[in-house]
Amino acid sequence: AEAIRGSYDDAVTSIDSTTGGHIPKRQTMQVIQDVAQDFDDYFQKRYIHPEDTRDLLVITTDAKGIVMQPNSLRECTKKAAKKQKLKSRLSAGEKKDRKRMAQVASVYTTKACPRTAESIMQRSEESNVHGFRVPPRNKRVWASLKKGSESVIEDAFLEALQRDPEQKRQWIVLVDGHPHQMKQVNRVAKKHNVTVTIILDFIHVLEYLWKAAWCLFDKGDELVEEWVEYKALEILRGKASQVAKGLGICATKRRLVNRENIDKCRRYLLKNKKQLEYGIALECGYPIASGVIEGACRHLINDRLDITGARWSLDGAEAIL
Repeated sequence: AEAIRGSYDDAVTSIDSTTGGHIPKRQTMQVIQDVAQDFDDYFQKRYIHPEDTRDLLVITTDAKGIVMQPNSLRECTKKAAKKQKLKSRLSAGEKKDRKRMAQVASVYTTKACPRTAESIMQRSEESNVHGFRVPPRNKRVWASLKKGSESVIEDAFLEALQRDPEQKRQWIVLVDGHPHQMKQVNRVAKKHNVTVTIILDFIHVLEYLWKAAWCLFDKGDELVEEWVEYKALEILRGKASQVAKGLGICATKRRLVNRENIDKCRRYLLKNKKQLEYGIALECGYPIASGVIEGACRHLINDRLDITGARWSLDGAEAIL
């Protein structure tokens, strides 16, 4: 538990001060790897009976980079690191190429909670419309560096099948809209003959809207918030295509030179319009934001593996995860 909470040095110090017994750092690292080897077997045998409920079954997944030792990077990352143009510093826009992506997944049960677009995006403090959060139940969160992203996504589907083998419940898959991730989700769903409703994380949509907004407004302009709220409400009402069309017309009429983020937002909305039917999702009570997986990335990856100075071996990082 101490090694999970903080660095190995902190764990050794804590055990030394509380018990009086000294455990070498390398032995602590080995103990963690020994304990972690039963992780997969435990979860494969966890469900003897399916969940007795008709509530929503939600699958969500994301990726997060972890700084690795050079010999623990994937081959493509090693090659990219060797191609750095400048030796003394990075070129403009160049990355250090020292991270390996961990795939994070979560499966949980939640009740359907019908809402309106106004309950999601209402900024006015005088409004009596407030959002209501239904907490997830039976939440399982895990991550892997060794397994490929599609393998982790398949594990998430297998976890869901343990809970609902006859597929009597409504399955929801929350994604961020990355094309590769979408292809993998569809492949796995087809492989296991599962019908799922794929919903794009609304938080990612807002990020695109804000970037587009700064092409139209000056920095510090207070009207930008009203503009983003209005466009977000339209998207939540299921009008993503109309918003994309309006952005293009606005940029053309104003003859904007810097319209790159507007075009990115337009393409994002049009490409993912099937996963942006928020009007139907809110009416049915489906979740539209991936707070569970974003929180998992924070407490699984950032709080422990992304500490200052940490450079992980593949086995060591996998054991901690």
